[in-house]
Amino acid sequence: GIVVLGLNRSHAKNALSKNLVKMMSKAVDALKSDKKVRTVIFRSEVPGIFCAGADLKERAKMHSSEVSSFVSRARATINELANLPVPTIAAIDGTALGGGLELALACDIRVAASSAKMGLVETKLAIIPGAGGTQRLPRTIGVSLAKELIFSARVVDGEEAKSIGLISHVVEQNEAGDAAYKRALALAKEFLPQGPVAMRVAKLAINQGMEVDLLTGLAIEEACYAQTIPTKDRIEGLLAFKEKRPPRYKGE
Repeated sequence: GIVVLGLNRSHAKNALSKNLVKMMSKAVDALKSDKKVRTVIFRSEVPGIFCAGADLKERAKMHSSEVSSFVSRARATINELANLPVPTIAAIDGTALGGGLELALACDIRVAASSAKMGLVETKLAIIPGAGGTQRLPRTIGVSLAKELIFSARVVDGEEAKSIGLISHVVEQNEAGDAAYKRALALAKEFLPQGPVAMRVAKLAINQGMEVDLLTGLAIEEACYAQTIPTKDRIEGLLAFKEKRPPRYKGE
């Protein structure tokens, strides 16, 4: 079904501390091998905040060698998230800065409230995005615009984020402060009826194909398609169509 991972470090605006990164890593690890999981939604349990990025109070106490190893751990965790085999959605109902936006960029789809604030602001601190931001942002919105946002450390709202292609959907915030989460949930429910094996290999085909030339990408698609042919689900899909009923897929 749909798994919701909620960030809840309210006293620190969900800042990415050593402990939070460790907990995220464990959660993502558990999801990797769970065949019952169809879609994962990342959201915040803290009103007005998605994730404020690195925990700067903790960072200030770190030796430079510690900083390097922490950033490597955070990068590895966010890469693991990006490599989850099922669709992932970031529901951004509040501020997502630095590592918080990098976390969202690692998701397949981003949904945000129009009032949400997003930005890679690391250059303000004389550092650069270190958990994939310099790579995933240009792949999402284009090279020139990504450079502009990173060079200026500019923060954009949900409307601007949608207009530049940073997010897929923008929604008006509601009184409960969870409009983006509700939209993400509606999307996840659209994904649920589809064949689980097909969803996994579709994601794999797109992700791998984006990194290569078209001809190689088409070969990747062919190899991924081949994985669906021997499945019981494919036969069930044809049978359900013939019998005019919803298919009952088992991920086999």
